[in-house]
Amino acid sequence: MAPAGGQRLARIMRSFAWSGSPARIVFGAGTLAQVPEELARLGSTRPLLLASDRWADCGVPAAARFGGATMHTPVEVTEQALAVFREHGADSIVAIGGGSTTGLSKALAAHTAAPQIVVPTTYAGSEVTPVLGETRDGVKTTRRLPEVLPGTVVYDVELTRSLPVATTVTSAVNALAHAIEALYSPQASPMTDAMALHVIGTIPRALRDLSTVDSRAELLEAAWLAGNCLASVSTGRHHKLCHELGGRYRLPHSETHTVLLPHSLAAHGSTDTVARAMGVTDAPGALYDLISELGGPTSLRELGMPEPQDEFLHRAWRGQRPGEAVSALTRQVLASFAGTEDPRTHQLITDLVRHLHSYAVRNDLTEREWTRAIEFLTDTGHITDDKRQEFVLLSDVLGLSSVVDLLTNSRTPDTTPSAVLGPFYVDGPPAAEHGADISDGLPGTPLVVRARVTDEAGEPVPGAVVDVWQSNEDGFYDVQLPELDGPVLRARFHTDPLGRLHFRSILPSAYPIPADGPVGGLLAEVGRHPYRAPHVHFMISAPGHRRLVTQLFVRGGEYLDSDTVFGVKDALVVEFTPQPDGSRLLDYEFRIGRLSS
Repeated sequence: MAPAGGQRLARIMRSFAWSGSPARIVFGAGTLAQVPEELARLGSTRPLLLASDRWADCGVPAAARFGGATMHTPVEVTEQALAVFREHGADSIVAIGGGSTTGLSKALAAHTAAPQIVVPTTYAGSEVTPVLGETRDGVKTTRRLPEVLPGTVVYDVELTRSLPVATTVTSAVNALAHAIEALYSPQASPMTDAMALHVIGTIPRALRDLSTVDSRAELLEAAWLAGNCLASVSTGRHHKLCHELGGRYRLPHSETHTVLLPHSLAAHGSTDTVARAMGVTDAPGALYDLISELGGPTSLRELGMPEPQDEFLHRAWRGQRPGEAVSALTRQVLASFAGTEDPRTHQLITDLVRHLHSYAVRNDLTEREWTRAIEFLTDTGHITDDKRQEFVLLSDVLGLSSVVDLLTNSRTPDTTPSAVLGPFYVDGPPAAEHGADISDGLPGTPLVVRARVTDEAGEPVPGAVVDVWQSNEDGFYDVQLPELDGPVLRARFHTDPLGRLHFRSILPSAYPIPADGPVGGLLAEVGRHPYRAPHVHFMISAPGHRRLVTQLFVRGGEYLDSDTVFGVKDALVVEFTPQPDGSRLLDYEFRIGRLSS
């Protein structure tokens, strides 16, 4: 499945683009009889009929018929059909059949620009997508071509009523895959969300009762909507894998989707949305059970695929129910927290368990790998003390500190942006008077700081407590330098009646975070540099106002675009203005929010 970073339907602002299918849709029972009328709408008199012998007498007046459509649309078959098209002077295409017939129709349209009328007899859904998949020399490739979209799609429920159960199951699960993949796509929109959720809720239910025309109609409608979902997003990992395996091993397309979908869904991890739409608690397991119950394929081995080496594919090759042992264990662990009295604590701990377990399953975590992780966390704890916050450093370099900062402090756009606290803050810094030099004579380019603290309306905030701290010219904080006698380059000020403060210091430099511990080793192993862009820290507190923790970065400084803790925000990159005497001036107004606002 395409990764999408958690629940697709979270109520957050997102950007998207939506283009509805340009196809004319004719839906109902007995609508096959309307194909001649639809041909007349197109001004066509000599269509090439793409249909097997079963549909030879369908009542469509055709210049010729080609019945050799093959799965995965081999280019040589397209060339054969193209020769028939040209030989008989065809001016359009009518395709009656499943996904293979539709695929051939699209391939012909790509060569001829001929208008198409497609009459699906399965639940493929590809008839409303601009995706063309073709196979050459055993390699299947796909491309998006708006011109291969049919002008008209005629859905006739009667044509699907005699569809064998086995074909019904695999065809419908193929459509289900389209919807699930679209739901988690980065290009998803409110429209695809709504359609995908409808499809996910409809198909499993309708598959359990195929005896009624209503159920068949629901499946056909769902296939159409699922195709529209896929048409508006790019194909994800699941779809690409199915195409790759199908082309390489000549595996049937919908059957491959059917086997792999439960495993792809389990590998995605965040499946609560799908589970709710299906009305189950374990979406991958429930889907596997449904396919098995209805006699659908559950292993790649039964489709004729050779045994793979990849563990993910090997589970699908064996036909193993996804997460069978782990899901039961996860439920047991979650149940153990049922007595948690605080609802928020219960939510946080149980969601953490779900994500940790799914992480282990998705990555097929080995005991050796987990032991190494435990050792890493143990070393992180051993090196942490009141002067060295290695766990804070770990949170910083993973970007987690910045994520929490954004979630907590990004809801007040009229105030100064916040930034991460960092590992070198020390509570209770020494009090200092306005005009003090907090560098205590350390070498460096002199810096004069003039600051004001105001509220959102620009009114001064007198008596605000302002903690300041920074590194020295070499990139070290005082707590890292045992030879220093007491705190330096850190202080606590109080704003005057006009909300002002001023002090002297030295220009901050870019510096590496401590690289001699586990976090530094991690960065070295993954090829990341340890440097932070040059900045000064500020923490501002005042009665009746929200506390502000932030940093001001030197415009033009190094590593602004690759700060190792992801702490740089554009609004916090400011001028440290050169002065005639060689010093720098930082003149800045901090805006803090009122608690009642």
